[in-house]
Order: sequence, then C-alpha cells, then structure tokens
Amino acid sequence: MSDLKEKLKHLPENPGVYVMLDKNGQIIYVGKAKNLKNRVRQYFHSAVKTDKVMAMVSNIADFYYIIVPSEIDALSLENNLIKKHKPRYNILLKDDKTYPYLKVDLKESFPTFKITRKIKKDGAKYFGPFMGGVSVRGVLEIINLAYQIRPCDKKLNPEKVIKPCLNYHIKKCLAPCAGFITKEEYLVRLNGAIDFLSGDTRETEKLLKEKMISASEKEEFELALKYRQNLESLEKIKLKRITSLNKFLNADVIAYRANGVYSTVNILFVRNGRMLGSKNFAFESATLSDGDALQEFILRYYKVDADIPDEVISAEDISDVELLTKYFKDNYNKSVSFLTVKQGVRKQLADMAGVNAEEHLTTAVDKIKHKNDMTVTACKLLKEKLGLKNYPKRMECYDISNISGVDKVGSMVVFIDGEPDFDSYRRFKIKTVDGADDFKSHQEMMARRLERLNTDPEKFPKPDLIIIDGGKGQLSSVKEIFDKFNITDIDLISLAEREEEIFTVGSSNPIVLERRDYCLKMLQRIRDEAHRFAITYHRSLRGKRALTSVLDGIKGLGKVRKKALLERFKDLSGIIKATEEELVTVDGIGKAQAKIIIEALTKEGLK
Repeated sequence: MSDLKEKLKHLPENPGVYVMLDKNGQIIYVGKAKNLKNRVRQYFHSAVKTDKVMAMVSNIADFYYIIVPSEIDALSLENNLIKKHKPRYNILLKDDKTYPYLKVDLKESFPTFKITRKIKKDGAKYFGPFMGGVSVRGVLEIINLAYQIRPCDKKLNPEKVIKPCLNYHIKKCLAPCAGFITKEEYLVRLNGAIDFLSGDTRETEKLLKEKMISASEKEEFELALKYRQNLESLEKIKLKRITSLNKFLNADVIAYRANGVYSTVNILFVRNGRMLGSKNFAFESATLSDGDALQEFILRYYKVDADIPDEVISAEDISDVELLTKYFKDNYNKSVSFLTVKQGVRKQLADMAGVNAEEHLTTAVDKIKHKNDMTVTACKLLKEKLGLKNYPKRMECYDISNISGVDKVGSMVVFIDGEPDFDSYRRFKIKTVDGADDFKSHQEMMARRLERLNTDPEKFPKPDLIIIDGGKGQLSSVKEIFDKFNITDIDLISLAEREEEIFTVGSSNPIVLERRDYCLKMLQRIRDEAHRFAITYHRSLRGKRALTSVLDGIKGLGKVRKKALLERFKDLSGIIKATEEELVTVDGIGKAQAKIIIEALTKEGLK
C-alpha cells in the first residue's frame, strides 16, 4: 500500500484513463477522468463508498494511467480498453441480444426487404427493432401480401426476362423478373411499404381489406383467410402506438437502479411513436454514482452498428451530457439528444422504465449470485483445485473433428472469467496431417496458435489456461509443442470425456472432481462448446465438398450455372427440394437442363 500512496502523490491533473490491477497483474477496472489526480485519489481517500467500490479497492494492488489531450479522448480510450480487456468491475454487456430489423437498399433496381440483425453504414434504410410480440417475418408477410414487393434477392437482368416463380402465383410478388411491372410502378408500391414501416398503417389496412374481400368473392377462401390473419397481426402493431407521443419520436428510455452491490438497467424502445418492447440488464457495478453508471452503460451499449435513436431519455441525471453528445457525433456521426425529464409523457415513460428496472433488480440478484458461482468463483476455485500458476481469466479450449481423416478441422473457443467470448473464437483447417491422427492434429493447431503470440498478439492474446479435449495422450502431444516454443507461463490441462478426468502436466494421475462441482461444470461447458464449434465447421466443409461432388457429376452444369444455382437455393438441400418449375427460374437453366438435374439427383437417391 505504501507504493500506492507514493504513486497517488505524483498523479497529474491532466485528463486521461486509469487502469486498476490486482496482485496477479490482471486488469480489474478501467476508468476515465477529466482530472486524473482528483478522480483516482477518490477511490482511496473518499469516506463514502458503496460495498462494491470497497470490494474493488481492496483488490487493487497497483494502477497505471495514460494521459490524453482531452476528456473526449479519454472517453474513447476508456471504451476501447474495456472492450479489449473486459475488466470484471466494469459494466460488461455479455448477454446482449440483438433484435431483427428490416433492411431495404433503394439503390437496387427493384429493391426488396431483407431481415438482418446488424445495422451498417451502407446507405440502406433500416426499420425496427422488432420485439415485444411483433414478428419480423409477420411484418414481412404483411408487406408481401399488401404491396407484393418481391421476396427474393435474385439479381435481375432487364435484358433477359424469365418465367415467374411460385410467389407470383400466390400473389406475393408482381414478378419484375418477368417484366410484369415497371420500375416506376414498383417504386410506388415500395414507398407504400416504407410508409407502413414508418408508422402509417392506414393504406396497408385498406389494401389488405380490399384483397380479402376480392379473394372471398372469387371463392379463394384460403387466400382470404391469409389476408384476414394479417389484418389481425396489423391490429397488434397498431395497439403499440402511444397516442400521446409524436409518431416521429425515436427514443430509448433508460432507467438505472442499484442496491450498492448489484445494479440493473431497463431500456424501453420507442420507434415512430410506437412502444416496441424493452430489455433488461443486470450486473455488478463499481461506479461511484448513478450518473456515472448510466454514462458507462450508454458507452458499452451503443456501438457503431447499433440502432442509435434520436433521443436517450432518463429520469436520472447522466454524468456529462455534453461529453456524450460530442462523443456520439465524433464516433458515430449521429446527433443524439440526452434528456433528463421531470414531467410530461416522456417522464411517464421514464417512470415505466424505472419500475421495470426496480423489479428486475429484486429478481436478478439471485441469478447474478448463481452466475458468479458458475463463472468467476469457479475460476478462483479451479486455480486452487488444480494447482494452476495463474488465475484462469482467459481460458482457451481446443478440439479436433473429422470423419476417417477427411475434412480435418480444429476449433478454439475462448472463455473470459468463465463466460464465452464469441468474438475470440477461431477455426483451423488441419493442413499437414495425413489420416485421422488426433495427436498430430492437435500439435499442428497448437503450433499455429502459439506462433500468433508473437505475430498477432492483438487478435491472439496470451491465455492463462489452455484446455485440450482428450486424455493423457493428447495432453502429452501438446506439451511437446509447449516445450518447442519454450512456453512456461501458460497452464495446460486436458479433460477426458468418458470419465470426466482432468489431466495436468507433471502428474500421471488424473484429478476427478464431483459431478456437481461448479469447476467441473465450467470445464464441461467450455469443452462442449469447443466440440460444438468444431463439429459445426466440419459439417460446413463436408457439406460444401458433398455439394461440389454431386453437382460436378451432372451433365451441362458448368461453373457459372452452379454458382447461379447456389445463389438461388443457398445450399444442396435447397437444390434437392427445388421443383422443375423453380429450377427453370435460374439463369441458364432451361426445361431440358432442369430435367437432367432432377434425374441426376434422383439417381443419387437424393430426391
């Protein structure tokens, strides 16, 4: 502590970022400061602290800081460091779920709506998110039935019209591919669909009613029923309108609640004056005030490809609204109003979010405690039970998958503090091993991984613990690679699936933990995830090879036609299911070629 006191005396008064370390040198907290001296000294000198802050301070063995030119630079650097190191005392949105949107690119000749979960700066229009009982596919169904916007993303050639597919016959498309509608007429319908997605449901409702009556009069009762079902879906969408709100309001309403150790955030999503739904987060927080917590949450939650609203509404004061406004403008090129509301309909929304956050706080604490037992606490106990050198903050698990030595692949999955870090997962094609040699495959994969410690430490940072899916043999083969690279500061174990035995370096006897032990359960989770990831990759490669093999044997199918089939039907199963009528809608596939394809697939026993 004497060293800390000495460092505290020499803190500068510049803006910057401070990084707190524990006794093992692990980063446990990252913060930004307008004045480093005042901010950092608060942790050690301030009399009033929450339980969580005291717990964090008791674990601080050292700290360092980075001086930057301005507070906005500190904010950006803080965000980057938290994303990279994932310190346990910062707000980490590990269970963040993305909701679907509808995307339309108006630069296309005959634009179509596509479902996506990522928003990109590509000039396209995005509508959503769809949540709270409103199905994105249901909305797309309404658009297709009311406006007959083409549902496929097939590239159209205006010089070459083709026969319309089934969607035209069931009145879900006006077949621009067949030249049955001009660009101008199509654009009118497209704009009607965009108006509907923007909140004006009147024209859509009118069209569906007219189509329902017309289908009923023609005794097309199945089609009439479909129109009626979509009218009922439209009523659900209309009910989500908040009548007292401006229909152009796009806002996220955020409320924060804390009990000194745990905290929760609730977000209500309002788009085009409609309440789309809400989302809850629960976490441990080490921030000093509600305003700081809100600011930190906002920085973690919104990303470059997120749906950033025009307004962020809260009943609580956010620490530095001016700083956040500038940050969003500089980093996302988005003008966002951060409003602290005291009255009116926005205050009612903020209160509603507050009630949800409060309720979630009371129900989420037990879940967090249980989650900690299964993750961070399990990591601490694992170090003790296995006699590891390191606290296993970053664990990597490796598995091999193949069938009879064909399409050999390896997987690397990463867990941070006992939870999956999906962005860090990696896959390997085994290149140098003949046949189904599990030991040599593990050696090749591990050699390639350890090489990246020096060549690409940003994408492949040093792990604390490496887990091999297998027994003593697999462990020994990987240990040879460790010795070759002179690796002594990374722990290495293997987990044998049949008896769930844990093998460690330097001991011929396995460690057997009780089946209900949280440490074993955590190791099983990471091993099973590595197995799943490897199998998925292996099946993907096998499927591509099978597709190439089957199509290569069909007369008349060259590279261009095979590519066209894949663009239309996505994979082999789609081609197998296709009818002759659907096959002829593909560029270059006529009736004769379609019959050849069907005969070939039937001969192979695939149809």
